[in-house]
Amino acid sequence: MYGLVNKAIQDMVCSQFDEKIWEEIKQKAEIEVDVFIRMEAYPDDITHRLVKAASAVLNLSPQAIMQAFGEYWVQYTAQEGYGELMDMSGDNLVEFLENLDNLHARVGISFPKLQPPSFECTDTEEDTLSLHYRSNREGLAPMVIGLVKGLGTRFDTEVDITQTQSREEGAEHDEFLVKYKPQ
Repeated sequence: MYGLVNKAIQDMVCSQFDEKIWEEIKQKAEIEVDVFIRMEAYPDDITHRLVKAASAVLNLSPQAIMQAFGEYWVQYTAQEGYGELMDMSGDNLVEFLENLDNLHARVGISFPKLQPPSFECTDTEEDTLSLHYRSNREGLAPMVIGLVKGLGTRFDTEVDITQTQSREEGAEHDEFLVKYKPQ
């Protein structure tokens, strides 16, 4: 994953806890990188080790860490120069989710080694949709739950999301039922 992801984890920990906790997490993860460079690709293992260490240090499940990170990621990327790109991807939650693959294609211009996930919306109705998530990475489904919640905040929309099928349980891809209500 790109350094932008690891830097976002660092910023989330430092903003919600402090620098000392971040150093403890880094030490537990055996990460010797002082500064993550946002445009540089790092092995996925670094991110997974950071999440596992954060889970141990903060006494939260890895799923809870990933979900919190997903929510934080929406706000973080908007502040880190991707807000306009996000604005062009939809005026509401549904439009944005339907345009996520196009957003990742545009982001791929800046990040040529990007291996983006794929999202597909089906069964879209007035207040529900099915969100299909496909990725060659494992263990990121809880982050999708956080991302959708973060997007709900961004679009001032009440969101309830439930995972309805899981790749970890043998499904071909992860699927979520998203219930939403603009406020």
